Amino acid sequence: MKFSVSLCVYGGDDPIYFERALDSVFLQSRKPDEVVLAVDGPISNEHEKVIEKYNTYPNFKVVRLEENKGHGEARRLTVSNCTMPIIAIMDSDDIALPDRFEKQIAIFEQNQDIDLCGGQIEEFIGDESNIIDKRSVPEKEEDIVKYMKYRCPFNQQTVAFKREMYDKAGGYLDWHLEEDYYLWVRMYLCGAKFINLPDTLVLVRMSADSYKRRGGWKYYKSEKSFQKYLLKHGIISRWQYTCNVFKRFVVQVLMPGRVRSFVFKKFAREKAGK
Repeated sequence: MKFSVSLCVYGGDDPIYFERALDSVFLQSRKPDEVVLAVDGPISNEHEKVIEKYNTYPNFKVVRLEENKGHGEARRLTVSNCTMPIIAIMDSDDIALPDRFEKQIAIFEQNQDIDLCGGQIEEFIGDESNIIDKRSVPEKEEDIVKYMKYRCPFNQQTVAFKREMYDKAGGYLDWHLEEDYYLWVRMYLCGAKFINLPDTLVLVRMSADSYKRRGGWKYYKSEKSFQKYLLKHGIISRWQYTCNVFKRFVVQVLMPGRVRSFVFKKFAREKAGK
C-alpha cells in the first residue's frame, strides 16, 4: 500500500531539529511514496536551506501559507495535498524510528479493516539518547475506545490513517489544542477501526517547561467545551463529564506550573525502561 507523510513547519521551529526530523522520514526502512510539507508562514533562510536539501527528492512536495495560520490550518493543507491512500503524521522536531513506517504499513496490509494505526512514544530533552519519559497508549480497539472517554487514546505524532476515513469524518477542524483528538473522535463516530502498536515509533522532543505550559484558563476552557462535545455524542456519561472537567480544572487552573509538571510526569507518563 502506498502512503504519504504529512509535515508542517513554521518560523518558530528550530532548523536543526527540522532537518533531523526530515532525515528520519527519508531514511526509513520503508520509504514514503510521497512527503508533503506545509510551510506555515514566513521562515528563516536556515529553514529554506533544509527544504532545498530535499528538493532533489522527486516525492517531496512543498506547499506554503503566506501567513502563519496555526497547526490546524497547516495540517489541513498538507493532507489536502496528499495523494496516497494512507497518510502518516509527523511533527517537524520529532524523530521517527527507522522502522516506523514499515511496521505501520504492514498493519494496514495485513488488516484491511484497520482505519488508523498509532504507537508509543518516548520523550527526550536535549540529546535524543536522553530519554526521560514514555507515553504508553492502549493497543486493542476496545481498550482504545474506553481510554477515549478520559484522554486522547493516540500519540498524534505516530498516527497513520486511511484517507477515505479521514474524509468521511470531515478532516482536521479547528478546536484549540484539540484538533487531533477531535478528529479521532469523529472517526470513531463514523465507525473507524483502531489499533496502537506496542512499539515505540517516534522520539518526541521536549523542553524543561513543556509540561508547565499545559495549563491556564484558555487551555481549560477548550478542554471543558470538548468534554461537552463528548457528552453530547454519548461517548461519556454525565458523571464522567463531571469527573473529567473537575480533574482538568484542578490540574490546568489551580496547580502552579511546577506542580503540574510533576503531576504529568507522575501520572500521565511512565519512566523510560519500564
